[in-house]
Amino acid sequence: MGNETHILIVDDEKAIVKMLELMLRKEGFEHIYTAFTGKEALSFVAEHPIDIIILDVMLPDGSGFDLSPKMRELTSAYILFLTARVSDLDVLTGFATGGDDYVTKPFNPLEVAARIKAHLRRTESHPKAEKNTMPTKRYDFGRFVLDEQAGELIVNEKVVSCPTQVYLLLLYLCKHPNQVFSKSALLDAVWGFDHYVDENTVSVHIRRIRERIEENPSKPTYLTTVRGLGYKLVKEHVR
Repeated sequence: MGNETHILIVDDEKAIVKMLELMLRKEGFEHIYTAFTGKEALSFVAEHPIDIIILDVMLPDGSGFDLSPKMRELTSAYILFLTARVSDLDVLTGFATGGDDYVTKPFNPLEVAARIKAHLRRTESHPKAEKNTMPTKRYDFGRFVLDEQAGELIVNEKVVSCPTQVYLLLLYLCKHPNQVFSKSALLDAVWGFDHYVDENTVSVHIRRIRERIEENPSKPTYLTTVRGLGYKLVKEHVR
């Protein structure tokens, strides 16, 4: 599972970096890179393909929350925050700025490995098909198209960057159009039973989808809220 996964650890505490690196190698991950500042991490991401970023919130040259959106301009890698902040606002800030998950300090390094493995299991259960695999599965909603084979979201005929967890949530909704799902149902289906995240995580990711597919995210016409029940991806017309 982990042999071809490229992981970047970003933390200024060298002891934590070393602990995570040793643990991940023991768990079978071979391609592990480290950075101790936000500037160093951003430069590395700009030059190298990365699948997973373990990102500390408190860095010597800035906040991981501020760094995450800049990384999102360069990569759709899965971002796991390391944070000593435990308030709901801090957690939601992490998701809103581009993060996919978080672990609070102090933490058991095996928990980080478990989160990474859970993420890899989810992405492997929704694999991007190999080239020349037929048929191509495209979910066409008019204004936007989700191309499962290419792993791309296309809005108004332009490819739009889509972080992994946002993509997986949208893919699930595309596969079940015009069905209402509660937050807990989406958590179970997309994040999995072994994932320890709050239901507000779904709300944040729904907003991130709307920012990509809706003409006016504040007045959604595709990904709608069904009051008291949940969310529904509306598909009325098919090209």
